[in-house]
Amino acid sequence: MSKAKEKTENGAEIAEVKKPKKHRARKFFLGLLCVIVAFVLITTLITVIGLNANIKKAKSFAAVQYDEELPEFENYDNGKWNIHTDRELKVLQLTDVHIGGGWMSIAKDSMAINAVAALITAEKPDFVIVTGDVAYPVPFQAGTFNNKSGAKVFANLMEALGVNWTVCYGNHDTEVYSYFSREDITDFYTSGEFPHCLLQAGPEDVDGVGNQVFNIVNPDNITTRSLVLLDSHSYVDGDYFGILWKYDNIHANQVEWYKNVVGEINARNASLIEEYKALEPETAAKYADLDTVKTSLFFHIPLTEYQDAWNEFKANGYKDTENVKYNYGTIGEKGELIYPGIHTDELFETMLETKSGDSVFCGHDHLNNLSVNYKGIDLTYGMSIDYLAYSGIYKLGTQRGCGVLMISPDGKLNAYHENYYQEKYLSQYAKESVTMQTLNENFE
Repeated sequence: MSKAKEKTENGAEIAEVKKPKKHRARKFFLGLLCVIVAFVLITTLITVIGLNANIKKAKSFAAVQYDEELPEFENYDNGKWNIHTDRELKVLQLTDVHIGGGWMSIAKDSMAINAVAALITAEKPDFVIVTGDVAYPVPFQAGTFNNKSGAKVFANLMEALGVNWTVCYGNHDTEVYSYFSREDITDFYTSGEFPHCLLQAGPEDVDGVGNQVFNIVNPDNITTRSLVLLDSHSYVDGDYFGILWKYDNIHANQVEWYKNVVGEINARNASLIEEYKALEPETAAKYADLDTVKTSLFFHIPLTEYQDAWNEFKANGYKDTENVKYNYGTIGEKGELIYPGIHTDELFETMLETKSGDSVFCGHDHLNNLSVNYKGIDLTYGMSIDYLAYSGIYKLGTQRGCGVLMISPDGKLNAYHENYYQEKYLSQYAKESVTMQTLNENFE
């Protein structure tokens, strides 16, 4: 009897020891859960307050004041536009704006808003093309997965400025883990809330979202140059999160679409010229040498030809070669690297084949602002806006600015870069202080 009691007592003693352990574990996990919930609630609140503050700031900028009549934009098909003008057209290239839209990026998003507004207000462009990465929903830097937040800030800013614009998507605009797809963001941009956004989804039977063409049309209805935007997609070969830098290329049916677009424009020009020959011979004579329309292409991820051209130029002691002619800018990425798509595509070859494409404008590599002519085609990086994605880049200024494209009435193109930290780029908000770093000592 006493032995059973001892067992019972021992059992009771054991139970009494175990019970507090379970209780403490429960308390720990409940406490941890409370901390997590509190953290989520607090950061969500900060995100909402910060996002609304930046949207309010975006809306606070005055509309750009133009000194002359603006071109007329005519939409004639899904993703196809005519820009009617009788004067020189000014196009601004922005790239890699990288608005996070989360609680961790509020201050840096505000800086990006300020930079974009200052550049556009001073330059007074007729049209703005963003070559990707408006948004940057990377949670450990932005503090959110919501990629529509960055899009909201930017769209409201552009609407306040009153400038026509469009975008070709970059790899960060719609990450695999972000809330919204390219189609979703396109629906948002084209909802009617932002009439100055001219983005359209483009043809459904062509890969990507936002394959577009903007034809510059003179008073004779002749297209003098076409601006072609392509979706360069995102990551490939299982690199879903982009940590291995395996980037996609322009797809074959996009290249075919581009080739067909060039053919359509050439046929339209030729038909009009034939009509002029019968009715207005003098007008027809002005276009006697117009064999094919010149095209400028815009997308986010650079072609492999950027890498080929740079490697050849560098191997020749940073001097021109038979194939490469230096225009301006440099390569500033670590190791002097370019990050193109990892596979091959036929876009560059098709540009040569059609004798149409004479220039390409991309983004993606934020410290690269090189422009070279390679085998007769200008390959140009835009200047980035980014304050967020690259560690410490908000403290640096040499790479930050915009690309300016001046297109004459006859379609001739003159492109150049402008750095943001010039006195002419004024704003109602103060600029941050930065170091104007050396991007590449070989060009100093």
